[in-house]
Amino acid sequence: MSRKWISGIIAAAVLASSFAFPAAAEETEAVNVMALKGPTAMGMVKLMSDADAQEYQFTIAASADEVTPKLVQGEADIAAVPANLASVLYNNTDGQIQVLAINTLGVIYIVESGDQVQSVEDLKGKTIYASGKGSTPEYGLNYILTGNGIDPETDVTIEWKSEHSECVAALTAQEGGVAMLPQPFVTTAQMKNDSIRVALDLTEEWDKLQEGKEEQSSMITGVVVGRREFIQENPEAVSDFLDRYQESVDFVNSNTEEAAALVGQYDIVTEEVALKALPECNIVYLDGDEMKEQLSGYLAVLMEQNPEAVGGELPDDDFYFSR
Repeated sequence: MSRKWISGIIAAAVLASSFAFPAAAEETEAVNVMALKGPTAMGMVKLMSDADAQEYQFTIAASADEVTPKLVQGEADIAAVPANLASVLYNNTDGQIQVLAINTLGVIYIVESGDQVQSVEDLKGKTIYASGKGSTPEYGLNYILTGNGIDPETDVTIEWKSEHSECVAALTAQEGGVAMLPQPFVTTAQMKNDSIRVALDLTEEWDKLQEGKEEQSSMITGVVVGRREFIQENPEAVSDFLDRYQESVDFVNSNTEEAAALVGQYDIVTEEVALKALPECNIVYLDGDEMKEQLSGYLAVLMEQNPEAVGGELPDDDFYFSR
């Protein structure tokens, strides 16, 4: 997300919160957790199923635009967000956001309803339907295109949609269409139209560009963040959440059928789609030093490409939560 846009959202959120009654924040002692419709929420389903409503209130949002103001106003305590947005929020709130864990590695693919794209070079001259402008998908795609000698501004046409479902609709409506989609929306598209094929795995293409470099980085789609004030005031609650979240991720990765049923129950995607998509979603739980090493490397790549992608500068060490 662009720094100007995020700054505007934050300013509006702070102004709005100044008119709120002080008691509003005290209505519930439950931890307010937000996740995005997709792999970030899919990894949480076991925790969502087991948790007591007095302990946790979960909200599943369609886009990160819904999450940002909630975090800034203090209405969300913990949230799963795109990796670069965590850094943007840190820089635009004077360090009031900390990253707790990485929850999703690369899940982004180029798909097509045809058989024309066999390599990144084949995207030249194409129109690509995509969502996630100003976030991980845009910066990841730009990095991969540029690394393969393609100018994202002039050599391809990227038609940005507000949600992944719109990309699926555009892809299925146009013969020979090309789209950039994350899982599980790749599977959703394929189940609507069996002629849709995965042309490129952008994680693999990212890794190819890392070959021979001294400092390696991985493609990271999502992280879990928390408000610093909440983390400092509720260390036990945060530690308990992370333990239970890690258990939830382990369960989802080890029990596909049961996890798919829960994903369907929470209307993230249908159980049928989840059953096929879960093994391809790269849902993980990485915290501590491993999180810091992988995420800092990823953010450094984005910083080189466009400082706005990370909020103008790389976050300081206190961005990375450690317990």
